[in-house]
Amino acid sequence: MNERISLFIAQQTCANICTLNENGTPYCFTCFIAYNSTNQLLLFKSSTDTTHSKNILRNPIVAGTILPDKLNKLQIKGIQFEGTVLPFDDPMAKQAAADYYLKNPMAVAVPGEVWTVQLQKLKFTDNTLGFGTKLHWERETTNKQ
Repeated sequence: MNERISLFIAQQTCANICTLNENGTPYCFTCFIAYNSTNQLLLFKSSTDTTHSKNILRNPIVAGTILPDKLNKLQIKGIQFEGTVLPFDDPMAKQAAADYYLKNPMAVAVPGEVWTVQLQKLKFTDNTLGFGTKLHWERETTNKQ
């Protein structure tokens, strides 16, 4: 993954993630995130009884956006991503809680599970590199690595 993309994601604290319900209707939620740059994993914490968690358990395919914590309208930056939420027992999800709590230590006191999104594809818009500049990344295989 391009280092600019990875650094941008690692510096942010929130994402909007969209799931699909059983009828295929989109449902979005906002969450605090952490990022595992080694495996391109986006981590968030949520209770399993939320609407979005129930949707994910039925269909693990998600999409979302990550915007800077501080918006600068003259230097637009942001990520659009697609990914797959991994099962809690997936080997790539084993380190998720430790990574998430390292970035969000207060979250230890909040009930819920740390979820792992394996990023599959993303587009990074970065107007600081020139108006309309977009950097793309896609996982080499669509299967879990």
